[in-house]
Amino acid sequence: MIAAYVIIALVALQRLIELAYARSNARYLLANGGVELGARHYPLLILLHTGWLAAMALFVPRNLLVNWWLIGVFVLLQLARIWAIRSLGPYWTTRIISVPAVALVRRGPYRFVRHPNYIVVVGEIAILPLALGEPIVALVFTLLNAGVLAIRLRVEEQALAQREL
Repeated sequence: MIAAYVIIALVALQRLIELAYARSNARYLLANGGVELGARHYPLLILLHTGWLAAMALFVPRNLLVNWWLIGVFVLLQLARIWAIRSLGPYWTTRIISVPAVALVRRGPYRFVRHPNYIVVVGEIAILPLALGEPIVALVFTLLNAGVLAIRLRVEEQALAQREL
């Protein structure tokens, strides 16, 4: 059970570090001609991820046996997340900020898929609670994430389409 709390705390710490990096990048992008889109749904994204971490911490089973194989898959997803973030460099944020004068990034995983970070997030939201013996948390937050992603992808695709002209 302690291992579950340590894992959740490490993921929360990772997310806080990413948020600080994203804020720094957002300030830079906005100061250099970037335009934020979809700001109205951003609080839903924060609520979803905070709720996911809180729900996992709240519902850790007493007799938990951590599934270390799924933790291994989760670690692989973190490597993919880092690859996606590093590939975007200063253009990676948790917000949708488009800089019209800058070409779209087409390196790293962006050579193969348009939204690699969202693929990672879909996997993370399902796999980590399953590794911690919480299938209901995995199901509920997968469904909630699908709703938020539907909104987010629509906004982001519109922003990207304008830049591809």
